[in-house]
Amino acid sequence: MEAEGASGAGTVRHRHTGSPAAAFWLVALAFAVTMVGTTLPTPLYVLYQGQLHFSTLMITVIFAAYAVGVLAALLVFGRLSDEIGRRRALLPGLACAALSAVVFLFAHGLALLFVGRVLSGLSAGIFTGTATAALVDLAGRRATERASLVATAVNMGGLGSGPLLAGVLAQLAPAPLRLPYAVHLGMLAVATVGVWFMPEPVAVEAGRRPPLRVTRPTVPAPMRGTFVRAAIAGFAGFAVLGLFTAVSPSFLGTVLGMHSLALSGGVVFTVFAASTLGQIALVPWFGRASLPVGCAGLIVGMGLLAVGLAVESFALLMCAGVVAGLGQGMSFRAGLAAVNAEAPAGQRAAVASTFFVVLYVALSLPVVGEGLAADAVGLRTSGIAFSVAVALLAGIALVALLRAGRTDSRRD
Repeated sequence: MEAEGASGAGTVRHRHTGSPAAAFWLVALAFAVTMVGTTLPTPLYVLYQGQLHFSTLMITVIFAAYAVGVLAALLVFGRLSDEIGRRRALLPGLACAALSAVVFLFAHGLALLFVGRVLSGLSAGIFTGTATAALVDLAGRRATERASLVATAVNMGGLGSGPLLAGVLAQLAPAPLRLPYAVHLGMLAVATVGVWFMPEPVAVEAGRRPPLRVTRPTVPAPMRGTFVRAAIAGFAGFAVLGLFTAVSPSFLGTVLGMHSLALSGGVVFTVFAASTLGQIALVPWFGRASLPVGCAGLIVGMGLLAVGLAVESFALLMCAGVVAGLGQGMSFRAGLAAVNAEAPAGQRAAVASTFFVVLYVALSLPVVGEGLAADAVGLRTSGIAFSVAVALLAGIALVALLRAGRTDSRRD
């Protein structure tokens, strides 16, 4: 039982809490459920497109609105949980996720779709850093690595499960544009109860209301080379995730003639599952070589995607998603680790936030460019051009990494 505060009459309110071990898994559940909501609309965009009669470009712009919400949350709320506590920061994140689901539940026009996506981005931006920190806090110092792996798994697992859940429900159940969000609201209700009863792992000053302030992107001069190399690789990887998440259902339907919503959700799930596998299993295996190997995986994956679109092969599209997903997962985790390792202790959070700002810009702007090109020259041609561009970007990162590695070897 935890004292929550005192009333004006002097009575003390108490909030019953569970054990840290139980709270750890409840926070992990809430993390996964929140991330499910961020990708839930993915296979449904084609239905909205048919109902509201908008272009492929508009699909990518609606998708990019999510990144706007994430960036706003990262820049404004990035350090809030250190000052008000993990629990009090997680609850507003869940509230934003619930509001997003409600907006989508009753959406009947483009304006509400944009509002729902921004709210979804806010929930993800608040949750990503706060939930990861809460899991590390609740696990204790001896289990930091385990907590980080769980955070990675539930984050990417939730992102991948959203399209799969929505696609299956939309394919097999009634009300395809309503039921997925109603189910998600039920999941959020359970997650909110779990977070409400979690013990607060951070000591905070009672009644303190810190002012909201924008976290300025910053990269210390001595580590800018490392940051740029990792950021280029991360940019390429997140552009791939954005492409598959935003327009893969349109690719399947328009280019390959495959209109199953469950299949569309399954393709996106496969990419995120591969990313999770790359982060958890392959990075420990390849060690310091993970970042260049991940870049190579992105190059090969984009090559497979270009060929698959050119010859209209679903098998090659799936292979591209798996290979690129593995490469994205490896380059992301290894790049973030390299940035964190060189960042000064007093600036580590700010540098990590800057890194994530780059990644979420990559999640949105290239995909909007893909939408513009799709309206001009068609999905297949624009998809091939996008694949070549991302492969070239990953190639630039790979060359820079190999040169830096040779320079370090000479110094040793």
